[in-house]
Amino acid sequence: KGRLLLLEGPSNAEEFEDAVALGAEMVVHHESQLQLLTQRNCEAPAALWLKIDSGMHRLGFPPGKAVEVYRKLRLLAGNHPIILMSHFACADDRSSLMTERQIQVFGAAVAELTGPVSLANSAAILNYPHTHRDYVRPGIMLYGVSPCADRTAAEIGLQAAMTLTCELIAINRVNRGESIGYSAAYICPQDMRIGVAAIGYGDGYPRHAQNGTPVLVNGRRSSLVGRVSMDMITVDLGPVADARIGDVVTLWGKDLPLEEVAQWANAIPYELICGVTARVRPVVVQAP
Repeated sequence: KGRLLLLEGPSNAEEFEDAVALGAEMVVHHESQLQLLTQRNCEAPAALWLKIDSGMHRLGFPPGKAVEVYRKLRLLAGNHPIILMSHFACADDRSSLMTERQIQVFGAAVAELTGPVSLANSAAILNYPHTHRDYVRPGIMLYGVSPCADRTAAEIGLQAAMTLTCELIAINRVNRGESIGYSAAYICPQDMRIGVAAIGYGDGYPRHAQNGTPVLVNGRRSSLVGRVSMDMITVDLGPVADARIGDVVTLWGKDLPLEEVAQWANAIPYELICGVTARVRPVVVQAP
């Protein structure tokens, strides 16, 4: 029932008509989209967002075409606003000069234009307050995850919104010198109590998580041993002597930062959040 913005906009006539039927606002970032609007030959049904490529070179009109495209959109927008936007490539790195260069390029491109402005993604919201302008676009920070490599979520004051859990389905004793899992990638340095937890890369748990990747068993810190399988992982239950079948295993969440798990998996938090598959049952809980 609220405003819906399609950040990539429609890419063909069918998608365009679907967007119109939904009353969705759309980003216009390419000449082909401008043609779709023009061919429809009637007023746009909702606000249009004009994207300028200020240096990321992914989506957006070249800065030199901003005025020309804006004037064409103004004829099509009717009484609806045109929001001017761009996207930052390096806002998560405060030592980079790229963001300030992009701000300057964007400013020069839209100097003759009027309308609301949207620049700041999660990292820019935190690192570049002067980019907030009229609309901000928080992404990963909505999940309580830090977009900045030099600051954790806790340091920023973000609270985890996603917790991924499963259960222990088996507990085994494995002797010193025996191997665990595919490719015999982990050799027990001593007699060990090993838990098998019902999650794997088929559920979106990272395939490349290394030995030692932290997990929580009943809220107590343990670690991954052996390769991640499609449906299972194996964990060292040495630190959790009273663990039992059916106990909860937390893969990330409030007490186990997603950023930490991502480092062990040679990944980024975005990848893990997006990677959770449809077979994982979502449970929505009320925030405290």
